[in-house]
Amino acid sequence: MKKEKIIYWVATSIIALFEGVMPALTSQTELAREGIRHLGYPAYFGNALVVFKIVGVLILIIPQIPKRIKEWAYAGFTFNFIFAAISHGFVDGINFQTFFPFIILGILMLSYVYYHKLQTRQEF
Repeated sequence: MKKEKIIYWVATSIIALFEGVMPALTSQTELAREGIRHLGYPAYFGNALVVFKIVGVLILIIPQIPKRIKEWAYAGFTFNFIFAAISHGFVDGINFQTFFPFIILGILMLSYVYYHKLQTRQEF
């Protein structure tokens, strides 16, 4: 049980850092704006994406949030990572940037699996 909680919180914390804290702190930098522009998305898309990422992370890390809402946050991040990989693949070709979202998706999946393991034991 303790091992499962540690795995869940480490995985979820990594997602929170990559998808909540970093975008919140760097979204208005020129590098971030150029990244969105480079992929062919309008500037407002980057702003909306950051807002949804921050909200999604809050949903994942606050234990009192209902399970059904957490499921939507996990689904939203899954779509985000899949479409990020597709975007990078089409714009830049196959390289590390294409596969990096799948690495983070793997961490998200670890968080998701251990979230459900903890829920089934009712010791979250």
